[in-house]
Amino acid sequence: MAVSTVSRCLNLRRFIGMSNNAAILFPNTAQHLNHVQHARSRSFTTSVDDDDIFESEWNKPNKKMSKAMIAYLKRAREHDEFMKKEIAEYEIGKRHLANMMGEDPDNFTQRDINRAIRYLFPSALYDPRARPMMRHPDEIFPHRKASEFDESGRPFHSMFYTTKQNYFEILYNIVDKIKSLNEVEDSLIKQGKLPMDKINLLDSRWLTKAELENEIHETINDSEYNYFITSLERMCEHPLSNRENDFIRKYCKQRITYSSEVEVQPLEHDSTGRPYITVKRCMRKSARGEVTVWANGSGKIVINGQDITYFKESRHREQVS
Repeated sequence: MAVSTVSRCLNLRRFIGMSNNAAILFPNTAQHLNHVQHARSRSFTTSVDDDDIFESEWNKPNKKMSKAMIAYLKRAREHDEFMKKEIAEYEIGKRHLANMMGEDPDNFTQRDINRAIRYLFPSALYDPRARPMMRHPDEIFPHRKASEFDESGRPFHSMFYTTKQNYFEILYNIVDKIKSLNEVEDSLIKQGKLPMDKINLLDSRWLTKAELENEIHETINDSEYNYFITSLERMCEHPLSNRENDFIRKYCKQRITYSSEVEVQPLEHDSTGRPYITVKRCMRKSARGEVTVWANGSGKIVINGQDITYFKESRHREQVS
């Protein structure tokens, strides 16, 4: 009742423009008006100074970067500068090579570069890796591994402290997939089915040690490589290994087969019954010839009635023998 009376008096005062001194005309409401005005005077305000905010942000300590991250960033910067320099020199060399061959430098492809190198720098070296070449720096220099830790030095990979995280991750995945295959096998056996879905790798071979190191960007020793191959072979022996065909094929390479491309000549026999095979139309540049291989021979090579010295250069003799 008192609150409603106070609100009515306040409205009346606003309507007639009454001052605070006129409250004495209403002695019953004077005390209530004082309480209301006191409550109004107790208002709370908050002010924020922009200078204080700027000063607090300025004095905020920067996040400290670990020494490992600083060293990595330094090496990465040096590697990027080195690659930029090599790529620039490659582009200049490609343009010079195109000009020497009388072709358009802007449309000079890697195939054109290889052809020009063979023409301008003929080589008799047997191994292609020893011959002159000109390729893009990205194909010659190995790719740099990405950062393995954050700015504070915390490693990203859970197996970082094994020192060969990618290698051990593959081994972990092999074990995990074998366990999954065992669970599926047990389930099928309980259903009265005999599972048999092994993978066929007759047309493939395992990655070599160098190829595996290039794949995982880590260096491993011979025992670790042998353990890796043994683990994969153990997985391939599982009756359901074909279900992990995609995973296994990542560490295989297709064998090059010529059975469907090369026609094998049938065996022939001479008057004494001695078998032999004659390969005709053997072509090398402008030369043509026939090669006869005899069974139960003595190992003697006869070329146009002469021995291996028919070829004057040793590199030609090595290719024949």
